[in-house]
Amino acid sequence: MKIKKILFSCMLVMGCLTAAAQEPEVKTENVFNPHWYLQIQPVGVQYTLGELSYNRLTSYNVQLGAGYQFNPIIGLRLSVNAWQSRGGLKESDIRYKYKWNYVAPMVDATVNLTNVFWDYNPHRVFNFSVFAGVGVNVAWNNDDAADVQQALSDYNMRYLWDGTKARMVGRAGLMIDFRLCDAVVLGLEAQANTLSDHYNSKKASDADWYFNALLGIKVNLRKTYKVKEIVPPEVPERVVERVVERVVEPAPEPPAPPAPPVVVEPLRRDVFFQINSARVTDIEKQKVAEIAAYMQKNPDSKVQITSYADKATGNATINQRLSEQRCQSVATCLKDEFGIAESRISISAKGDTEQPFDTDAMNRASICIAQ
Repeated sequence: MKIKKILFSCMLVMGCLTAAAQEPEVKTENVFNPHWYLQIQPVGVQYTLGELSYNRLTSYNVQLGAGYQFNPIIGLRLSVNAWQSRGGLKESDIRYKYKWNYVAPMVDATVNLTNVFWDYNPHRVFNFSVFAGVGVNVAWNNDDAADVQQALSDYNMRYLWDGTKARMVGRAGLMIDFRLCDAVVLGLEAQANTLSDHYNSKKASDADWYFNALLGIKVNLRKTYKVKEIVPPEVPERVVERVVERVVEPAPEPPAPPAPPVVVEPLRRDVFFQINSARVTDIEKQKVAEIAAYMQKNPDSKVQITSYADKATGNATINQRLSEQRCQSVATCLKDEFGIAESRISISAKGDTEQPFDTDAMNRASICIAQ
């Protein structure tokens, strides 16, 4: 009686452990959230290209801006850059310098290069971006240049202007951002601005330039990402119950039946990817290793890799290309890292024409069936 109770308790514990092992592991993914932001850059310096030394042609600079980030890579910014520009000339070993005021509203397109070359990560401390845009430079208070022209009777400042002048300006530059928290980013920006030859009152037969370096902060007006749970599909496992019987009396053994043919069951593993990525992560690579181990144990087996992309992201062309890249990533991992022959691997890219799972995040997958 005691033996039966012990056996029953052991079987009950094994059943609980098997059920716990079959529970799917819940993973999380950071999903980008489109958002507005404000940018304040109160510390800046401007260098206006001219004939005098660098320190004589620098002045204070400031910029205010607001922008919208559409996705992890592309954004649009409206900014107002302002304060002062300087000009200078040399005549008979005498150096003259002058200054005037300006304000320049600009529209820029921004590209986050860090997210172009690496996976999106909202907790990354460092981000590198480039931008380009156009706007209008409105300049006034050019009295200093007029005074220099009056002092130089033999020199003609052919483009001397007065009053208020508005000129088209184009610019490009780069930004380096350091994340302080989810809402606040410290940013360093460098920009080059070009406009017509009339800007500094002198004729040079080429465009005038000024360069700005700015330091400030960017404040995100809403959360930049949301956390999404991903539950992988549950793979049913066979539970084999072992029955232990107590033999009271030995019985003659019947003749052994012929051994049944060995049936090798197919092996399925689902390899999941991050959004807009075809890289097999270290965690998902363990599943590829299980496929390789199965194929090494069964030399006649082959594997079919079918890849997908979620329909809620991108478009049909991008998703078709992305699913093809995911096929190639898994196949390359099997060949290069585990030595599986290419002739034993078949691939099929479905893009977003088929969605095997109910949630978008799970459809960023390659389904691998070896048999």
